[in-house]
Amino acid sequence: AIKSLFGDYAYQLPISSTKSMIGHLLGASGAVEGIACVKTITDGIIHATINYEVPDPDCDLDYVPNVARRKEVKAVLSNSFGFGGQNACLVFKKFEE
Repeated sequence: AIKSLFGDYAYQLPISSTKSMIGHLLGASGAVEGIACVKTITDGIIHATINYEVPDPDCDLDYVPNVARRKEVKAVLSNSFGFGGQNACLVFKKFEE
């Protein structure tokens, strides 16, 4: 889906997973993900996808494996996929005057 949306630009986008660190928090998952997104924008640190050891060749994007990365981030796309097909995507963007 990310490749479909962004095309070749998808390969320049760092992707990470909070679920790799905290598991599934059920109803709190979206809120925690939102906080992680805002902190990424305010602190300029993209959290890692931990325990990422054996890459799938079909998953060839930049998954920020195992070590956080410093980078200025102006916008974040949060994808949340829940049980029973409950899915949501939110965009968080840095406020600029």
